[in-house]
Amino acid sequence: MKKGTIPNDSTQIIPNAEIYHFGVLTSSVHMAWMRAVCGRLESRYRYSKDIVYNNFPWPSVAEEQKRAIETAAREILAARDMYPDSSLADLYDPGTMPPELRKAHNRNDEAVKKAYGYPRDITEAEIVADLMERYAALTK
Repeated sequence: MKKGTIPNDSTQIIPNAEIYHFGVLTSSVHMAWMRAVCGRLESRYRYSKDIVYNNFPWPSVAEEQKRAIETAAREILAARDMYPDSSLADLYDPGTMPPELRKAHNRNDEAVKKAYGYPRDITEAEIVADLMERYAALTK
């Protein structure tokens, strides 16, 4: 966004966010958390900073892991840039998602899972259970 842009309505921003944050927040790990704790408006998710973002147990990462997530996140943005005339809705349509974007997301998911110490084949239910345990430990 340009300097001076003022978010309004239900728009949410993360001031001073880094590409690392984008990588974690667009990962299947964060999406699993979001689906488990997020509110809904009709059938749509209603992302909340208070419930979803502020309570999300971020991984403790070594510098190498952080760099891997940053690299993967940049690959997602580069893949999106390959389709400048496509909206996010177009890019993320499951039936027509560009293969470069899908591969970039898969690499990002692998990097984030590795940061959490998860195996590649972990299920969403197992991710949510582990994140809930981490959240409980953080809030003791």
